[in-house]
Amino acid sequence: MLAKGANVGPWAFAQNVMTEGIDLCTLGIGCRLKFGEHVELEITQLGKKCHSRCEIFKQVEDCIIPREGIFTKVTKPGSIVVGDVITVCNYWCGGG
Repeated sequence: MLAKGANVGPWAFAQNVMTEGIDLCTLGIGCRLKFGEHVELEITQLGKKCHSRCEIFKQVEDCIIPREGIFTKVTKPGSIVVGDVITVCNYWCGGG
C-alpha cells in the first residue's frame, strides 16, 4: 500500500499479529499455524470486504484486506512474542 501512495503505518489495518517470511495468502481455511512452542491458530476466513470504503481505500482506491487479510481462531492459547517461529502445521491446507 505504501508503493501505491497510501499514508499507512505498521498497524494501519488493525491487525493483531504481523508476520514476515511466510506467504499467508497461499494458505487455506482450516490451515493451522503454530507460533513458538505453544500458540496455535486456525485460519477461518480469507479476506474481508472493505467496509464502506475505509480511509486507506479513499487515499489510493485500493485495499489489501480483501486479498491478503486472513482471520483465525485460537486453538491453543498462549502468548506470541516478537521473533517466534511460525510453523505451518498442515501443508495440505494450501491453495484456499
